[in-house]
Amino acid sequence: MRYLRPLLPGSLGFIFLLSRAEFFQLTLVNGLCQLCLFLVVVCIPIWRTGRMSYVDIGWPWGLVLLGIAAYYLSEGYWARSLLVSVALIVVGLRMGLGALNLWRLGYLNKEFSRYQYQRIRWSDEGKENVALALQVDAISQGLANASFLALPIFILVTNKSLEISVFEIVGFFVWLIAFLLESVADFQKQKFLRAMKKAGRRREVCNVGLWRYCRHPNYFFEWMVWNGFVIASMPSLLLLKSEVSTLVWYLLAAGLLFTSRQMYTTLVYDTGAVPSEYFSLEKRPGYLHYQDTTNRFFPGPVRRSLGD
Repeated sequence: MRYLRPLLPGSLGFIFLLSRAEFFQLTLVNGLCQLCLFLVVVCIPIWRTGRMSYVDIGWPWGLVLLGIAAYYLSEGYWARSLLVSVALIVVGLRMGLGALNLWRLGYLNKEFSRYQYQRIRWSDEGKENVALALQVDAISQGLANASFLALPIFILVTNKSLEISVFEIVGFFVWLIAFLLESVADFQKQKFLRAMKKAGRRREVCNVGLWRYCRHPNYFFEWMVWNGFVIASMPSLLLLKSEVSTLVWYLLAAGLLFTSRQMYTTLVYDTGAVPSEYFSLEKRPGYLHYQDTTNRFFPGPVRRSLGD
């Protein structure tokens, strides 16, 4: 049972969405798309290589499929559906094309450090069957695309109202700013790494630009991208209040909060900040000082080091 526990949130969310008439077709089609994609692009390569890194291809391209399905199966106002679908597809393409480039350059021939950390966690949890744990983790990320990450998208594209509310404008503005700043953070880090490689300094800590204000600005702004979708879906959720039972409405509201919480947990603890820092401390002599002076996830001013 401990091996299958990661599948529980996504499975329950998928079953709940499938049980709702207003989301049934979207959920079924998206679920089948995610299944086919992850089977071919993620699960089979993981089985053959024993490397989890293929998730970095499957997950973002799953978002692209989710965006396409959401638009073509939308029953809501076409302009709103187009906007949210394009926003989601852009998010998926940015990461998906980047992952394909890493695959082309051969970076997926070795396991990424954040996935190496999973094996340490599994050992601490007593999970000795690594092959099974790899498949479960991969499937759980596919289920995320079919359940709680799909929820704000489904709520938005089923809204038939022709009026675009202030909350929707705010939500998409948050999405846009977060998307741009996440892209800036990635660009700044790549530029820093290229400069350090050229100078022959390979173990330096990236603390320039946005990385000066938190240790993982890319993860923070990815989280804010999804918070933007959640904020934008609030007016659509309120309109559903008269169409569904009180219990179902509260479950939908709780699901939106869970989307934000689960993305935070994933980006900080599961495959984000904590796993990457485990190896950064081993590889980069200046990383401990960076931890002392710079917030981990939420941007803030640089602090004085305890050793200063």
